[in-house]
Amino acid sequence: MGMMQMAILAAGVLAVLFLLIFAFAGPSASRAGAKRLDKLKYRHSDNADVRVEAQMKKALSARRKTTRPKGENMTKLEILAIRMEKTGKNWPLSYFFYAAGGLFLLASGLLLLKGAPILLCLFVGLLLGAGLPHFIVGFLINRRVGKFTASFPDAIELLVRGLRSGLPVTETIGVVAKEVGGPVGEEFRKVVDRIKIGQTMEDALQESAKRMDTPEFQFFCITLAIQRETGGNLAETLSNLADVLRKRGQMKLKIKAMSSESKASAYIVGSLPFIVFALVYSVNPTYLAGFFYEERLIVAGMGGLCWMSIGVFIMAKMVSFEI
Repeated sequence: MGMMQMAILAAGVLAVLFLLIFAFAGPSASRAGAKRLDKLKYRHSDNADVRVEAQMKKALSARRKTTRPKGENMTKLEILAIRMEKTGKNWPLSYFFYAAGGLFLLASGLLLLKGAPILLCLFVGLLLGAGLPHFIVGFLINRRVGKFTASFPDAIELLVRGLRSGLPVTETIGVVAKEVGGPVGEEFRKVVDRIKIGQTMEDALQESAKRMDTPEFQFFCITLAIQRETGGNLAETLSNLADVLRKRGQMKLKIKAMSSESKASAYIVGSLPFIVFALVYSVNPTYLAGFFYEERLIVAGMGGLCWMSIGVFIMAKMVSFEI
């Protein structure tokens, strides 16, 4: 009965804490003021780059409103399949479930051999089996998207040179697919293949934009769509877009450099308890063995993990900036 009361008390404290966080996490006044200043800048500025950026943001917000219901109707398996495709590894969806099941059995089996309770074994096994594959897939996606974003302005410049030399858009996309390597070349080759089998250029680009899900590629697709509807100098528009994307990349690098100290502190603070636990357990296993079979220590350890998770979440939000 005492164990149940402790569990209910811990759950109540966590619930109150989450309610306090949501209650005081209101809209930021500084962010709202920055948005108002951006609107005034976009409305009254005569700079070509500022006008292009404003047009891109308006078109992107409108496109998100129109495409959001499709994402909401997708099943979890379809979303997971898209995430696996974003890694660029051509892994089937079954690999994810094999890895998750293997990690679950391995972690649960090792804890059972150590004499841990069945509930703790299932909890740790589910945590590792469900969390680690998602973390690895997310890491691969972010690495591929980073490579794509870094070389995408160069691909746009190559596209601009082809357009200025008199080539049509589809031919220049084929040149980019041949000349540019990495994720950019792969995505443009897929676009060329779709065009060859009868898809329109806009549909082929939108399919790649849906899979990549990056603002830079969405800006590119929207630029081509707007130019097709309204006309104008496409080479000049794409050149301005490449310059805007380079400035976005420079701003991201500046923010990364400025927030690196805070991120390093978060990593050290978050990993220090686990390092100390491992060191003490390697020196004197009996001193910390109670965390694997004593119910009160298990509840205390899980409560500590919850508190640490909340702290890491708050620190991550503090160093997260929107560009």
